[in-house]
Amino acid sequence: MATVATPETTMDYQKRGRWLDRWEPDNTEFWENGGKRTARKNLIFSVFAENLGFSIWVIWGSVVTAMGAAGFAFLKGPDAVSNALLLTSTPTLVGAALRIPYTFAIPRFGGRAFTVFSAGMLLLPTLGLAYFINQPDTPMWVFMLLAATAGVGGGNFSSSMANINFFFPEGKKGTALGINAAGGNLGVAQTQLFVPLIITLGTHILAKDPAGYRFGITLAVLMWIPLILIAMVGALRYMDSISGAKSDGKSYKLALTNRHTWVMAVLYIGTFGSFIGFSFAFPTLLKANFPSLAKIGWMGTLGNLAFLGALVGSMSRPFGGWISDKVGGAKMTLYVFGGMAVSTLLIMASLSVKSFPLYLISFLLLFVLTGIGNGSTYRMIPTIFTAEARRRASETGQDIGEALASAKRQAGAAIGVIGAVGASGGWIVQQALRLSNVHYGSMSPAFWGYAVVYLAMAGTVWWFYLRSSFAADRSPSLAYANV
Repeated sequence: MATVATPETTMDYQKRGRWLDRWEPDNTEFWENGGKRTARKNLIFSVFAENLGFSIWVIWGSVVTAMGAAGFAFLKGPDAVSNALLLTSTPTLVGAALRIPYTFAIPRFGGRAFTVFSAGMLLLPTLGLAYFINQPDTPMWVFMLLAATAGVGGGNFSSSMANINFFFPEGKKGTALGINAAGGNLGVAQTQLFVPLIITLGTHILAKDPAGYRFGITLAVLMWIPLILIAMVGALRYMDSISGAKSDGKSYKLALTNRHTWVMAVLYIGTFGSFIGFSFAFPTLLKANFPSLAKIGWMGTLGNLAFLGALVGSMSRPFGGWISDKVGGAKMTLYVFGGMAVSTLLIMASLSVKSFPLYLISFLLLFVLTGIGNGSTYRMIPTIFTAEARRRASETGQDIGEALASAKRQAGAAIGVIGAVGASGGWIVQQALRLSNVHYGSMSPAFWGYAVVYLAMAGTVWWFYLRSSFAADRSPSLAYANV
């Protein structure tokens, strides 16, 4: 039987997780008398589980760079880069697809139970990879299936964000969700830092031959198992589920029929899709374009510094939201896409002169801009729906309070859709690289394509959300001038 939480008894939920039949975070008395502690406790375990989800989601980006040396023929020779990008893009696509059902799972099963389940699902890709990496005759299609199972880690983001959204009051949701998102994104960087190090350690323990590399990869995969088990036990014992956390089907329908949901989804492909896509591909790109780095001892094992991209991209995301509060999310997003186009051209220039320092700096700049763009686009979403509600209320005479409440629910629904579509951009980014390499023998056409797309997205931001600043009396976008 569920226990009813009151302002005085909310403290009872600090030691063991359970269902909360009453949860009123916007009630100041309730919040200060234990509600805040309960919310923070759930945030901590949510961040931990989501961080592991991202870590396993991107693990293939680091593993494929060592599988050729581990004796797998399909990652040697002229097709090695294309096959590697195929393996790294598969979990990206699966993770994107899982984001929508994972969002709906929280109201259906509860945050506590689904966090245990979603963390437990991470055992499939890890234990599976640890086994099959030691079977040298395993065909590529088996590893494709294993890579697909790693996509469950990408779905964790949506369930975690949906869950934490219910725990915090309106005035604190932005900070809580920002911490939750950044904590998850950092999982990309830590994987790209530690997995290559552990693989190298394994080869030093055993031998620098295929068996040694297989041993190193096994260690690098199995090291996540204890952490996954801790996440499962921690969520089961300490997290809570909110009885009143119900999905709003009407808001989802309205969000799906609103053109701005899809405009923002396209823009998020450009920002988050680029972040996650290049995060997966960066170790492979560095190895392919600068193979001599692998000879510099431990420098080569640091993923050729690939982890720095995900690190700076993760750290810059909160900054994107903060600066957007100052100058406006649309303006910041416009600047971001312009900067991303320039960064892409600098990457091309670095390859033409074979300059690794310029290549690394250009890519780090691109990663920083994707992080800022992730924050600025997320800041735009509720503002756009609020502007829509105000415009509609002024035109139809609808009660402004009711309109704003509906806008808030629609924005929440839209975020789930936008997040899923945006994540699919990671697959598009990697497939563009792969197909460019296959058909043209070079990745240059893909990078030229990125530059053009980023400029087109900058134009999209201006067309929908900024052109009223230049033609206010003619533009239908007047309502979004301060987005």
